[in-house]
Amino acid sequence: MLTNALRALALLIAVTVLAGCQFVGDNRGNVPLPQSLLERMAAIGSAPGEPMMIRVYKESSELEVWKRTRSGQYALLKTYPICKWSGTLGPKIKEGDYQSPEGFYDVTPALLNPKSSYHLSFNVGFPNKFDQALQRTGSYLMIHGDCLSVGCYAMTDEGIKEIYALAREVFKGGSPAFQLQLLPFRMTEDNFARHASSPHVAFWRDLKIGADAFDQSKQPPAWDVCQQRYVFNLNDPRMSPLDPNGACPVASYSTMAAL
Repeated sequence: MLTNALRALALLIAVTVLAGCQFVGDNRGNVPLPQSLLERMAAIGSAPGEPMMIRVYKESSELEVWKRTRSGQYALLKTYPICKWSGTLGPKIKEGDYQSPEGFYDVTPALLNPKSSYHLSFNVGFPNKFDQALQRTGSYLMIHGDCLSVGCYAMTDEGIKEIYALAREVFKGGSPAFQLQLLPFRMTEDNFARHASSPHVAFWRDLKIGADAFDQSKQPPAWDVCQQRYVFNLNDPRMSPLDPNGACPVASYSTMAAL
């Protein structure tokens, strides 16, 4: 009798522990922001619900989170090390090339995955309008945890916990999306000189226009696609949305910046 009672007690404990683990697992997406990050946010004049922007630098394996401040401009909140990305510098071309993408993307609430096999994740939104215009293919391109990449940007689990929580709070604050800038490297002329022989220089020069627009204004630039290239900050609603394969407006930001 005592043995049976002990077995029943052991079974009850095991079930309770497993249930607790399941609860923790299901609650991954609701882990609160750490106090240190909240204090840093307050120091730059921002708050959890304020809009954010993410910048990735592939070559140096860095991910930056920027937050809108009381001034209306964005300030750097924190830089996270990217644990692993795959492929080489340059855009993703086709499914199965094991290439981490580059370009400008918009992440919406529907792209968050709190039950990811890689701890937590969100889809970068590939293929976007630009990728589709060039008939580039690929699926499930993520920023996630677990330090394992087959075309994604993999963070540490601790890193993705914070980044995911930041995204969650931004959406709770009412933002419909946040901008994701996936860049090959910091867009300096020295870096362009180092990679002058790359077949992707023209594409990178296009991305640089958008990156420079943010650096100058500290506001995420609006982006669109025409003539199979990115254009930025077209404020005339008559010009948007553009035909990604059609002619660009004469007064497009990218055209003026290239002159």
